[in-house]
Amino acid sequence: MKDIDITDYKVDGHIQLDQIPTIDDFNADGKLLRKKLKTVSQELSDFQNTLYAHGKYGVLICLQGMDTAGKDSLIREVFKELNARGVVVHSFKVPTKLEKRHDYLWRHYIALPERGKFSVFNRTHYENVLVTKVHPEYILGENLPDVNTVEDVNDAFWEKRYRQINDFERHISENGTLIFKFFLHLSKEEQRQRLLRRLHLQEKNWKFSPADIAERQLWDSYQECYQTALNKTSKPHAPWYIVPADNKKAARLIVATILLETLKKYKDVKEPELDAEIKANLETYKQQLEKEA
Repeated sequence: MKDIDITDYKVDGHIQLDQIPTIDDFNADGKLLRKKLKTVSQELSDFQNTLYAHGKYGVLICLQGMDTAGKDSLIREVFKELNARGVVVHSFKVPTKLEKRHDYLWRHYIALPERGKFSVFNRTHYENVLVTKVHPEYILGENLPDVNTVEDVNDAFWEKRYRQINDFERHISENGTLIFKFFLHLSKEEQRQRLLRRLHLQEKNWKFSPADIAERQLWDSYQECYQTALNKTSKPHAPWYIVPADNKKAARLIVATILLETLKKYKDVKEPELDAEIKANLETYKQQLEKEA
């Protein structure tokens, strides 16, 4: 199995999405990929324990991708070795009435990770420059002061949104949130095969929605929106990683490896030192407890 170079996936400079491969299996079979993922996930678990004890950083993991890209199974497999109380998953659906009475970032802001914990956004604040850009009529439901018709949702509107998102991420980064953004890059043919499996396998029928077919017809529009978002919002403090997603096992390993290798660079994340008085009396405390036996 070849080594994973995480820089291969980082968006650093202008990218052309249709020039980036959707599969990379590292010349490894599924069994080896699963074994490697378990090792990396266990190391992530150890780091998360130290992160919690350190208590100064939270980790935000953003997952975006077309329908069937494998977000749910990736979350299950990558984080199952971690303490369940240290990982909080948020799946953002269509905004509720309450959420629409606030700005579009509000529901994401209140879901940010506590210091010492991981938050995983399954679909993210980027839906506000993706699905709403493909369907600009959705913006009218936000009841914004300067938007009265679809014509008001113009290029200047979107440029403002990209700026707002960049400002949001810079703010939370400067206040201790470590940001990872992953785009699961799926091919159109692989999506077709996965949708067919949902239809052919009875136990997967519940996952299928006719809306999946309707949105698939807008594939090219979504790819264009993703490309623009990736190019405009990949920053040193909040980089995007494009993860080939046609092979689910390989995609999970890539994400886990990027997380582990990047987080290990934060050398200040250590367990806190015991208070000097407590440390000096450890033997006394041990003896007190041992006497109770």
